[in-house]
Amino acid sequence: MRLLVTGGAGFIGSNFILYWLKQYPQDKIINFDKLTYAGNLENLEEIEKNPSYTFIQGDICDARQVDSAMKGIDVVAHFAAESHVDRSIMEPASFVMTNTAGTQVLLDAAVKNKVKKFHHVSTDEVYGSLDLNNLSKFNEQTLYDPRSPYSASKAGSDHLVRAYHATFGLPITITNCSNNFGPYQFPEKLIPLAITNILEGKKVPVYGDGLYVRDWLYVEDHCRAIDLVLQKGKIGETYCVGGLTEDINNLAIIKKILSLLGKDEEFIEFVKDRPGHDRRYAVDWSKIKNELGWEPAHNFDEWLEKTIEWYKTHVSWWKRVKSGEYQEYYKKQYNMLQ
Repeated sequence: MRLLVTGGAGFIGSNFILYWLKQYPQDKIINFDKLTYAGNLENLEEIEKNPSYTFIQGDICDARQVDSAMKGIDVVAHFAAESHVDRSIMEPASFVMTNTAGTQVLLDAAVKNKVKKFHHVSTDEVYGSLDLNNLSKFNEQTLYDPRSPYSASKAGSDHLVRAYHATFGLPITITNCSNNFGPYQFPEKLIPLAITNILEGKKVPVYGDGLYVRDWLYVEDHCRAIDLVLQKGKIGETYCVGGLTEDINNLAIIKKILSLLGKDEEFIEFVKDRPGHDRRYAVDWSKIKNELGWEPAHNFDEWLEKTIEWYKTHVSWWKRVKSGEYQEYYKKQYNMLQ
């Protein structure tokens, strides 16, 4: 099988490529990535000489490049996206272009090249926000209610994927996942930001009261879920993918990280809240369990500790990532919010 992975140099995409080549070494993977600030080929050093792996630098908004990369492809796994809510508040247009228009370009090429399956990786954020006192969870029937430019752009891409299935007969599947964590995550996201800041002796910025709740999914469990959907998922269906956490808030996570690193709470720095900040996410993954037999295998506390150890032993990786452009963004973002 020939598999095109978009955004394969990013956090989840690179973990997926490493996972897939271990599970299916006979398959061919083409990694199509623009190499923006969040794309890092160092994530894939261990397989860069693997004859089953090919890298193509390209932009999913460029129809010519996409069509060329799509020739002879059996399956598309579409990860490429602008994904950080804070950046979407600062630069909404780039999110609409990449996440919505870029997905449409890929869908056109998939139809033209008669791809056998197009899998779209999306987010639980398209469903909006749950109240802290509400025990309900998002599921595949939850109405869309995106509340940031990021989630709105992903909602648009989800609708386009379904429309291309209905209109053009493109065989598609979609997964809407919760917050991922694990190795190679760009350190603008909560967990790697907290870990690396603490390792550098810097404070960890916490929005508002810090009581925002997210569902946390270890990245390898996410890769396993996509694998199952690609192998057994019903064409045209959506599957919600969540983790093993039960309503743990951001402040509690940072306190866990501080404790595991032997630091006290003086490293916590409360900053002005993000505009339109979603209060709570929670994901009901019973459909993918009942229909495909998937469930998360990695509990949060154990794999948070293992993730911390990964960042402690890969200091050179994240120090390079946090230099240059990232530092300018970080300064602009958190100075703006204080």
